[in-house]
Amino acid sequence: MSDPHRHHHDHHRSPHRRHDGTGARRWHRLAHRLTPHSHESAGKVDRALESSALGLRALWVSLAVLGATAAVQAVVVVVSGSVALLGDTVHNAADALTAVPLGVAFVLGRRAATRRFTYGYGRAEDLAGIVVVLAIAASAVLAGWTAVERLLDPRPVAHLPAVAGAALAGFAGNEWVARYRIRVGREIGSAALVADGLHARTDGFTSLAVLLGAGGAALGWRHADPVVGLAITAAIALVLRDAAREVFRRLMDAVDPDLVDRAERALLQVPGVRGVGELRLRWIGHRLRAEVALVVDGEVTVRRAHRIAVEAEHALLHAVPRLTAALVHADPAPAPGETDPHLPLAHHTTG
Repeated sequence: MSDPHRHHHDHHRSPHRRHDGTGARRWHRLAHRLTPHSHESAGKVDRALESSALGLRALWVSLAVLGATAAVQAVVVVVSGSVALLGDTVHNAADALTAVPLGVAFVLGRRAATRRFTYGYGRAEDLAGIVVVLAIAASAVLAGWTAVERLLDPRPVAHLPAVAGAALAGFAGNEWVARYRIRVGREIGSAALVADGLHARTDGFTSLAVLLGAGGAALGWRHADPVVGLAITAAIALVLRDAAREVFRRLMDAVDPDLVDRAERALLQVPGVRGVGELRLRWIGHRLRAEVALVVDGEVTVRRAHRIAVEAEHALLHAVPRLTAALVHADPAPAPGETDPHLPLAHHTTG
């Protein structure tokens, strides 16, 4: 829409909050002027680069941990000849490589927007999330197939103490990586990194299967390993469901409804805002963008409407975590007998 009240404004948030009341608003404005912060796009880029750097660090650190875990397991495989541990080692090593598509996505997300990709490359994270979900699904298939095969053709496990120790190392490494990736993913708002953390947790479950299978073999139960493997396959399927749901929601531009409520409350506290019409939030990678239509007094000047739009976006940037930009449109409050100014657009929005 072409409207003189429409406003797009990038802002770097400062660490303070809005308060109700005239005195509080005056204090807010004074504090805002005295607090160093940038209204330029550089502030937004710095935050984007910082979050991408956190994601990349999480990927490479966890890749190193998983690589070391797989190396320890490989040594035990050579010593013990355990086929079950060999499968777990190969599985962990292969799954650690899911850091590669995520790393590529974070690097792509740093690129500036172009005239073709006007929103930038943040969506690469969502594509990487699909790769992670497919890897989890492959893990479930592999675990189930191996369990059924072992159930039909049980095999003895030698050097059980060493195998159990390697299985514990595999579980510990994967669980640490899972917690780290999930924490950083939630901190920067990356659904793909959270899904990859859940993936690492499934690998830990697989290692536990090897441990429990070794324990059962030590007690003389030949079918211990495949039975536990089937149980772990079911657990992986549950994790797959959660990860797929998270990535699907991100692809469909879903957001937490609480964020929408928080944004609406912040907008209604802005002086001059008489109502909130359309309010949309969407993720682009691990950053949020907003589109807002506000209702203002129809008699105010264009400059005053623009000032209200600026203050509204400012309030949003403080109220909504990880929001980097908002597009604010000011609509005049309807007057008695006045035709809806948006009527000429109606036939473009139906169908």
